[in-house]
Amino acid sequence: MTTLKQSMNTMKFTTILALAFACAYLPGSLFASEEGVVPVEVVEKDGRYQLLRGGQPFTVNGAGLEFSDISVFAAHGGNSIRTWRTDNAQFTGQELLDEAARHDVKVGLCIEIGRERHGFDYDDDAAVAAQLEFARQEVLRYKDHPALLGWIIGNEPNLEFRNPKVFDAINDISKMIHELDPNHPTTTALAGINKELADLIEQRAPDLDFLSIQMYGDIVNLPRYVRKIGLKGPYMVTEWGAIGHWEVGTTKWGAPIEQNSSDKAANYRKSWNVAIASDKKQIIGSYVFLWGQKQERTPTWYGMLLEDGSKTETIDVMQKVWTGSWPGNRAPEVGSLRLDGKRAEANIALNAGSEYTAEIKASDNKKQSAGLESSRIRSRRGMGISQEAGSGPQELRRGHYSRTGDLHKALEKQARLWPTA
Repeated sequence: MTTLKQSMNTMKFTTILALAFACAYLPGSLFASEEGVVPVEVVEKDGRYQLLRGGQPFTVNGAGLEFSDISVFAAHGGNSIRTWRTDNAQFTGQELLDEAARHDVKVGLCIEIGRERHGFDYDDDAAVAAQLEFARQEVLRYKDHPALLGWIIGNEPNLEFRNPKVFDAINDISKMIHELDPNHPTTTALAGINKELADLIEQRAPDLDFLSIQMYGDIVNLPRYVRKIGLKGPYMVTEWGAIGHWEVGTTKWGAPIEQNSSDKAANYRKSWNVAIASDKKQIIGSYVFLWGQKQERTPTWYGMLLEDGSKTETIDVMQKVWTGSWPGNRAPEVGSLRLDGKRAEANIALNAGSEYTAEIKASDNKKQSAGLESSRIRSRRGMGISQEAGSGPQELRRGHYSRTGDLHKALEKQARLWPTA
């Protein structure tokens, strides 16, 4: 099966992706006036696809980044960020693009569109037309910024969808973008991929320049899916990272069991090697999820940073795969975590109002012993340590540690990764 514009005999692919939000922004369009628009395209040579920016090869070593410091991301070897909307409640797209340009980071800017699962009706012609006009204004606003890498039209529009007209709307937005902005490619970020979905997009959204795919634990099977579907053109992986909370084992009461930070780091590296670095012909880049911290199922499940900005081992791994070198000061390695002497798989039950001992065995990157011998946490009625929404778990109270100094604090934070329900 061929993809998108190949089916229309258009062999020139343009590309991109990336987006994010940063913590400190410069005003106005300071950088837009310095460099001007930089054309981005995907080219094919000898059966291999490659992203070109300003005529030069550009491999996306990216991350989804929202409300985190872009300078820190860039210092670890990242070169592109992706977002999920043009503006958020704190920063405008202009501020984001300017800050990214300041650190030589490129942005895959996402135009947010309506989702069926949130009530948007793609049979409502007036609503669809208004959405197209919104997208038009966003394109006119940001299309000439030098940090812009490309346009992502919607995030996971296929998740729980029923009306295929969503892809008609995406195609109309893509055509509008190509008319107004011939310098940047278009894509849409899909939740997973299968042949039925790929065929539907080829039929209803042929104007897209390439596919973008988002997978978590199942990403190790992506190369097999691509072969089975028969995808021939370029694609990007716009979200990947921790094993999803829907993909792991659960306690007997149905709470998903979260990996500790070291197990996550090992999984990131495996996913990179198996699904991304292994494809030398079609993948034009990827965005790991999430360079930041967020409460989603737990306060630590998907974020590569902790609430205070401390880094986990996943960031060490990403620097290694992006640059070939480990950071000089690496995050602690977690060996085992126990609560009341038990691992999470033991279906730990706690009594409200009681105190329990949490144990963690860890070491720093110099292989020095560093164990959190005990810390106490007060359980909350009707709420486990890992909450699906709302505020995070009650802060651990420090007990006795085998070491002193900054590592103690890091280990205490790592203890909050404990995945009981």
